[in-house]
Amino acid sequence: MSDSWPLQAQDNTRRPTIRDVARDAGISKTSVSRYFGEERHRLSEAMQARIERSVERLGFRPDRIAASLRGGRTRLIGALVADIRNPYSVALIHAAERACGDAGYSLMVCNTDNDETLERRHLDVLDGYSVDGLIVNTVGRNTEALEAMRQRGIPMVLVDRQIEVLDCDMVGLDDEAAVADAIDHLVARGFERLELIIEPVAGISSRQARAEAFEAECRRRSLDATVYEAIIEEAAVEAADSAALDQRLTELLAEPRPTAVLCANGVVTLAVCHALQRLGGFDRLGVLGIDELAWCALAGPGISTLAQPVDAIGRRAIDTLLARIDGDATPAAIHRLPATLNVRGSTAPAA
Repeated sequence: MSDSWPLQAQDNTRRPTIRDVARDAGISKTSVSRYFGEERHRLSEAMQARIERSVERLGFRPDRIAASLRGGRTRLIGALVADIRNPYSVALIHAAERACGDAGYSLMVCNTDNDETLERRHLDVLDGYSVDGLIVNTVGRNTEALEAMRQRGIPMVLVDRQIEVLDCDMVGLDDEAAVADAIDHLVARGFERLELIIEPVAGISSRQARAEAFEAECRRRSLDATVYEAIIEEAAVEAADSAALDQRLTELLAEPRPTAVLCANGVVTLAVCHALQRLGGFDRLGVLGIDELAWCALAGPGISTLAQPVDAIGRRAIDTLLARIDGDATPAAIHRLPATLNVRGSTAPAA
């Protein structure tokens, strides 16, 4: 028989409590509460390590809802996204989740699938969990519900897309500068005919901003340019509206002058690349895409891109939201971050 005995046997059918952790670690309940609250910095590193070992040993998990009733915070952040399948959304959520973790918060992600009813249901769920704040990357079809949450003191930050009726901070790409950089590059490469291919712009501020910036900049430079709205289903890019997109690209490939397309986001870039692969047109049409995706260096001759700083956007959104949670009452602001140009073979100098 062993000479060592545990201090106290645990009842595995009962959920461990803060009292259990304190007893196991040989410290006060107050110290354990500080560890899980906003005063962790007041504990020594040795004390934190001691608590962490007891937490792991007992399998303790803090009750966020109970904590919110005591201290007013759950340390939960809600994230409402339009389509989690979109590569931009995936990268955004990854960055936001890491930023939340660094600050001692957890991120609850709700995917709306661009469905108004589902979006409202998710808002009710997030509200029910008493999230401390919310980041929103949707069209915002439930503006009344969002505004009601904001009026009740739930801070929110919009990402990529503005919702005019909400007086909230917004973090996203500097669309005007990105489009100007794209046009600078294409003109310098000798392309004389430009087309922006974009998903329908109605009701989505980032698409509207890119289309307006493209038209204004091309008009200012007296360039021959057009905007083409493509219907693209993100779940099936290869087949989505392929006949219409193939027809449009066939027309552009027939242009006698050096022609290039600017793809407004990664979804459009992928659809255009699939179409050019079918048509065999990579060597006759310049391609530049907004959004840097893992496959861009591998497709065709390598696709030139304007990479959005998605990691920085996600972190800035969370940092801004946490500042609001902590009481920042300055006027709502728009934070625009610059893109980075990655030059590859798809924008080789026009012959």
